[in-house]
Amino acid sequence: MTMTEISPLRRRMIDDMTIRNLSPATQRSYLRAVTKFSRYFGRSPDRLGLEDVRAFQVHLVSPGLSWPALNQTVCALRFFFGITLGHGEIPERIAYARTPAKL
Repeated sequence: MTMTEISPLRRRMIDDMTIRNLSPATQRSYLRAVTKFSRYFGRSPDRLGLEDVRAFQVHLVSPGLSWPALNQTVCALRFFFGITLGHGEIPERIAYARTPAKL
């Protein structure tokens, strides 16, 4: 696949985001998050599931990723699974990270 070719799955996600009027910055962020998710497992993201999402979240928390960055990834994966793939049951089960309470 050349740089100008886009996979049908990526094209569909871009179209879904465009239809919903997500900002260009949000679109780039979501695409980057789903790409990292896919590369972490070495498989197409449509072949991954909830347990893979959980493992990826653990992977992201381990090096100390900030809570806002982790939640941005969660938003991207919830969008991908819920909207692009139409798996309504998965997004509901992908947990957002709770920001530690400040004393």
